[in-house]
Amino acid sequence: MKLTPSTLSLALLAALAAPAAHAEIAIDVIGNSEVSFEGLVQADFYSFDTDLNDYGADSAPPCSTSTDCDGKDYLQELRRAELVLKGKGPGNIEWVLGYDAKDDKFLDANIKYKFGNNANHFIQVGQYKQPGATMEELSSTKNNDFVSKSSITNSLGTARRLGVQYNYGDVNWGLTASYFGRELTRNREHGSGYGLRGYWAPVNDAGSIFHIGASYTSKDTDADGIRLRARPMADMVSLRYIDTGSSLTSANSLNNRTDRVSLFGAEALWVTGPFKLQAEYMNIDVDRYGNLKNFSGDGYYVSGLWNITGETWGYKSGTPVTNLPEEPGIGLWQLGLRYDTIDLNDGNIAPPLTPTGAPIVNGVLGGKMDSWTLGVNWYWRSNFKFMLNYVAVKQEKYNNAVGFRRDVHDDPNIIEARAQFYW
Repeated sequence: MKLTPSTLSLALLAALAAPAAHAEIAIDVIGNSEVSFEGLVQADFYSFDTDLNDYGADSAPPCSTSTDCDGKDYLQELRRAELVLKGKGPGNIEWVLGYDAKDDKFLDANIKYKFGNNANHFIQVGQYKQPGATMEELSSTKNNDFVSKSSITNSLGTARRLGVQYNYGDVNWGLTASYFGRELTRNREHGSGYGLRGYWAPVNDAGSIFHIGASYTSKDTDADGIRLRARPMADMVSLRYIDTGSSLTSANSLNNRTDRVSLFGAEALWVTGPFKLQAEYMNIDVDRYGNLKNFSGDGYYVSGLWNITGETWGYKSGTPVTNLPEEPGIGLWQLGLRYDTIDLNDGNIAPPLTPTGAPIVNGVLGGKMDSWTLGVNWYWRSNFKFMLNYVAVKQEKYNNAVGFRRDVHDDPNIIEARAQFYW
């Protein structure tokens, strides 16, 4: 769904007319439920120092002879336009209905019942973020530390699905179990399964947090196939050089069909005053039919943030919470650095059977990507955020078209910027 400039302008004007506060906008009390409205609008800009591939290319008509109609080495587009209704009550019931008008999909759409006054003890039915997602994904999108989420979050984790979830815990720990099916939006992710997550914060004081956690997900593959791929740390790019392609789908061969996927995740968080160190690891195992070797891939990231203006972080439901600026006029300034890696190689190359034949690939060689991201964030007042990132990406993938045992490298550098308004 494409938003016209006039539609977006009206939406922004309506939001700007609301009181300038970080909290949601109260609407009314309907059926003993306190209804409120939230929103998030993000606009991104990427500039590419292209290496092998043209990541600024587009394929929109009327250009029919080239994939790069505009010839530009940059992309600019609305990234998100999220509109969310929330309700509290009657009693211990809470509900949410969210929709992303940019991506034309439902977000959280569920109803929750809390047991007593414990916000960490509840049962939830509908669409929600799965416990098998990363801690980064479970955190609020508006407070992401970098323009692009990590490669394991975007490529391996299981995000929103329809299901039922039970959570039991307290302010310092929690255990979550979820059974899920397809995504609510038509023609999106499918494959039923279950997810588990547990976390513990033995240190949870103002300005001092230490958290560890782990998750496990097991799910069916969609139509007996799965395709794993990773963008070069730029969310709006359509080309993904790191890609298992048809190697794990029946499109390549019925013998390549996949049965089930299991994912294991580990997470850690440390906060001391204005500094935050965060790391996550994820491994994926794909069970395949027949005698073919199962596939295994993994990835991780390590990031550090410094709140230059001195603010610290909060902690809620096993995730960090970014606080409001202590001086709204100056805002909250952050400096961040992240190392990220993903490896979708699980195989080897054998010599060709004949002198003129092609090398033989045993297993799956989807490629490997490493990246460094340096970022500056500015939270201004209660509703605005501006981000600027420099990303250095190194990718390598085997290509049998260029000879035996040769990896082809593609190493773009990217400048990324984001303007964000939320209420």
